Amino acid sequence: MKLIALPAFADNYIWMLHDGTLAIVVDPGDSAPVLEALASRQLTLAGILVTHHHDDHVGGLDGLRSVLKGPVFGPSREQIPEPFLPLRDGEEAELLGFQFQVIDVPGHTAGHIAYFHPEVDGRPLLFCGDTLFSGGCGRLFEGTPEQMHASLSRLLALPGDTRVCCAHEYTLANLRFAQAVEPGNADLTHYNARCESLRAQGQPTLPAQLATERLINPFLRSREATVLRAVRAHAELSADAAEADVFAALRQWKNDFR
Repeated sequence: MKLIALPAFADNYIWMLHDGTLAIVVDPGDSAPVLEALASRQLTLAGILVTHHHDDHVGGLDGLRSVLKGPVFGPSREQIPEPFLPLRDGEEAELLGFQFQVIDVPGHTAGHIAYFHPEVDGRPLLFCGDTLFSGGCGRLFEGTPEQMHASLSRLLALPGDTRVCCAHEYTLANLRFAQAVEPGNADLTHYNARCESLRAQGQPTLPAQLATERLINPFLRSREATVLRAVRAHAELSADAAEADVFAALRQWKNDFR
């Protein structure tokens, strides 16, 4: 299987997974990059996975229907351009012979879902839309801090070698914030240098690896002592502040960070 990040708009990635003949794409906000990739590789579009309703994730659906030879899967609790097959937590989307597990991850939007498979070419694969980013997480447009914290905790529990396929190239900006939270994190310093090198070469920083995110992503590390101290000091929280309050303060800090 080949996993490709198709650039779209200013900083989106539309993920394509193909076997040389059939392909699926994830969150096609624009049809043009997908149509070009299908034509250049002589692939048939066998299905589409959608994580949430924002236009930069669904705007290309109608432009792909004429070449689509399979289903569109999407979250049951969101308004996705029809027709599509609605999915909820615990259900599966079967494409290319793989049964992708659906995980409810509300926070960025109210009905956001992610797709996980434990073994695609020997390693787990996660399509997480705008919930988890490398070094960060999505803004809370419709959900609550408690929901996002719970959603990230679910993703955090996946295997460490999971490839994290998020939908935006936000990594360097996220890492600047992460370094403000944990300036002494040596793993973060090393990872930032690696990502800067990749971007200087015009390469994506994604997919990320979950084991790395556990070491460098403050939103997955909000229970760690170093992150707790930083957030409490920044937001003037008490030592007994609830986990959700710490996470909410961390997310607000990121919102305000320049």
